[in-house]
Amino acid sequence: MKAALQNYQDRMRRVLDHIDRHLDSDLDLDTVSGVAAFSKFHFQRQFTATFGLSVHRYVQLARMKRASHLLAYNDAQSVTEIAMDAGYDAPDAFARAFRQRFGQSPSSFRKSPDWEPWLAAFGPLDNARSKLMQKILTTHDVTIRDVPPTRVAIMEHRGDPATLGATIRRFIAWRKAAHLHPRTSPTFNVWRSERRPASPADYSVDLCAGTDQPIEANGEEIKAGEIPGGRCAVLRVVGNTDNLEPAALYLYRDWLPASGEEARDFPIYCQRLSFFPEVPEHETVADVFLPLK
Repeated sequence: MKAALQNYQDRMRRVLDHIDRHLDSDLDLDTVSGVAAFSKFHFQRQFTATFGLSVHRYVQLARMKRASHLLAYNDAQSVTEIAMDAGYDAPDAFARAFRQRFGQSPSSFRKSPDWEPWLAAFGPLDNARSKLMQKILTTHDVTIRDVPPTRVAIMEHRGDPATLGATIRRFIAWRKAAHLHPRTSPTFNVWRSERRPASPADYSVDLCAGTDQPIEANGEEIKAGEIPGGRCAVLRVVGNTDNLEPAALYLYRDWLPASGEEARDFPIYCQRLSFFPEVPEHETVADVFLPLK
């Protein structure tokens, strides 16, 4: 029974992977059900029962999430190009769908995104992905690594996590102006609070770019700092890197008490090694570091 369930889940997971990889392609019911090796007559109901939304809506949301990321964080593509990549034949059809979902036109969102409707709109997509994409972590997934100290430029985010997207936009714009591309300048997040503190105002995270160069703030509040070197427990997360809380909780709650190690006096942090939508969402990679004595 357990083997049959695992096989079923693997087939559904294969569908999500295929959708991630082929957002630019035709993702009709025949194609997607074939990936799962299910009859198309039953697949639609099976998908909806498993993920809580239809395959058509899932594809729409996945395409719209990529489109919104490109609008907010990448000005290299025009709105028309992004609309075509999202599967729309014309920019006005894309604009209507975008406004209906987020309450803003694509151009307005590009200039000044309203993140609260954005977060609410993708709740069903994130819930669907979390049903099968979460990996069961074990001690074999954790390595202990000696890491060198890294000098970083820091942009602090303090306050409601719903406004983090605006800080990320500013951080990306500053990095571009400072010529600190993620391929040559490592990207870190240092968590100085829980992901969901009792009061949203207490949420605290540092966005960091590794650099040995003098820092030019260019009008932003940028600080120089260092991620200290030393021994760290490291857990690699592939896919679903929007939410690294399960990995952090595993290190603190499960791995650390059983390891005989002691945590060092520095917050848990991550290094982001690849980014959506530069790679499909299930191929994003992040390393989570728990500093040890």
